[in-house]
Amino acid sequence: MATASEVRRHPAVQVLGRAGMVCYGVVHVLLAVLTAQVVFGNSSSESTDQKGALALVAESPAGPFLLWVLAVGLFAFAVWQAVLAVSGYHWISPEKKRWMRRIGSGARAVTGVVVGIAAVTYAVGGSSSDSNEKQQTLTGEVLAMPGGQVLVGIAAAVVIGIGVAIARKGVKKSFEEDLTMSELPTGTQKWVERLGRIGFIGKGLSVVVIGVLVGVAAITADPEQSGGLDKALHTLAAQPFGVVVLAVIAVGFLGYAVYAFAAAKAHKG
Repeated sequence: MATASEVRRHPAVQVLGRAGMVCYGVVHVLLAVLTAQVVFGNSSSESTDQKGALALVAESPAGPFLLWVLAVGLFAFAVWQAVLAVSGYHWISPEKKRWMRRIGSGARAVTGVVVGIAAVTYAVGGSSSDSNEKQQTLTGEVLAMPGGQVLVGIAAAVVIGIGVAIARKGVKKSFEEDLTMSELPTGTQKWVERLGRIGFIGKGLSVVVIGVLVGVAAITADPEQSGGLDKALHTLAAQPFGVVVLAVIAVGFLGYAVYAFAAAKAHKG
C-alpha cells in the first residue's frame, strides 16, 4: 500500500493539486471583488464570503460549467492539502513549526471540501444555506450549554489566534519558506513577495474580525452577534474607519490570490 509521502509525490496528485490551488486563488479574487463592493457601498444580493463568490460565478453565462471546474479543482486541492497535512513540510524545522504548517493544510483541506460541495450545489441549480445563520445557530446551541459562554469565548480566542498566525506569516514572510522562488518567472519574485505579504496580512485580519464577533457573542450571550465572513465585513463597514480596514482586506484577498497562483507552480513538495 502506498504511503502518504508516495501519494503526495505522485504526478497526478501534484498536477491536480496545483490546478486546484489555481481554483483556490480564483475564489480569493472573487472575494476581493465582493469586499470591494462593500467598500464602495454597492448593494449585492450575494454574501461576502466563499459562497457569495460561487454565486457570482453561477450568474455568468457559463456558470454551471465553471462551477463544475471549480468543484473538481477544489476537491483536488483538498486532497493535496490533506496529504501535505499528513506527510508534508519536511523542509520546515523545528518539528513544532512543521506541525503547525500541517494543521494549516488540514484546515485548508476542509475548506476545499466545503466550498467544493457548495460549488456542486450551485452547479445543479440548488442554493446554499446562509453561513451567518448556521454559525449563529451553532453559537446559540453552545451558549445554551453549561459553561457555554466560556466555551464560546475559548472558540473566539482560537479563531483570533488563527487570524494572528496567518497575518504573522505575512509580516515575517515565512510563506516564502514553502515556495521555490527560482521556479517563478524572472521578475515576478518581488511581486509575489510583496503581494503575498499583503495577502496573508489581509486574510489574517478578516479572520481576526470573525473571532472578535464570536467573542462579543460570548460576552453578551447573544448568538446574533456572531457570524461568518459576510457579517464580519459588513460589521466593519459600519464602524469609523471601517472602510479603510475593508480596503486593506480586499487588497489582501487579491494578494493572497497572487500567492495561490504562484504556489500552484512553485510550492515545495
